[in-house]
Amino acid sequence: MKTRIFEIFTSIEGEGILYGTKTLFVRLAGCPYSCFYCDTLDALPLDSGKEYSITEACNLIDTSLQDNTYKVNFTGGEPLIQYEAVYELAKHVKARGLPTYLESACFDSKKFLYVLPSIDFVKIEFKTIDSEFIDKKHYPNLIRNTLECLQASIEAKKTTYIKTVISSKTELSSFKELLEQIFKIVSKENISGFIIQPTTSISEPPLEQLLEFYDSVYPYYDEVRVVPQLHKIISAP
Repeated sequence: MKTRIFEIFTSIEGEGILYGTKTLFVRLAGCPYSCFYCDTLDALPLDSGKEYSITEACNLIDTSLQDNTYKVNFTGGEPLIQYEAVYELAKHVKARGLPTYLESACFDSKKFLYVLPSIDFVKIEFKTIDSEFIDKKHYPNLIRNTLECLQASIEAKKTTYIKTVISSKTELSSFKELLEQIFKIVSKENISGFIIQPTTSISEPPLEQLLEFYDSVYPYYDEVRVVPQLHKIISAP
């Protein structure tokens, strides 16, 4: 088995419930989608990065690990494109006693289920229709898969949290519809966080809009948080 890795680096986790932790990022190459706010455009081509055998990639992770690293984050691109490789790499990391974290759009529940046993922390990202991740025709199928991933992660008793990226283009009405679907299958006790992440430098939402979105989540989950991307504030990779 081979894998294409765009880069491996240590930085500060800039998103989500583990915001601020020292993290080894394994950025896998390839993503067939293109959100308008994507900040890893160089990693999108399927032939970007460098090809490694699984053994070579595991060795690269081992030599890249620094002292006091809190977790290893598998990101992209879109890591589920290389789901079999992610499973093997994450299994290797767990064998070393380090927590594993999956950063995925959760677009394919079957691939997600394959990877899930080797992952400790799971971010379930719900793409809003304005993200341009996928066209309107296929958007309902994306949400169905993401909901299936959310349910599977909860049933597997993984540390699971939800993230949505909000821009000035995001409509509150469609977001509320999404919330209804999410909280039909989860309760406050099931998840470890709900993060609203505003876009940075492009179509940034004003404070008033963020407060509206916060208020729409609060009746379902009163520990909702608005969390901007820390790594962009501190100029980290």
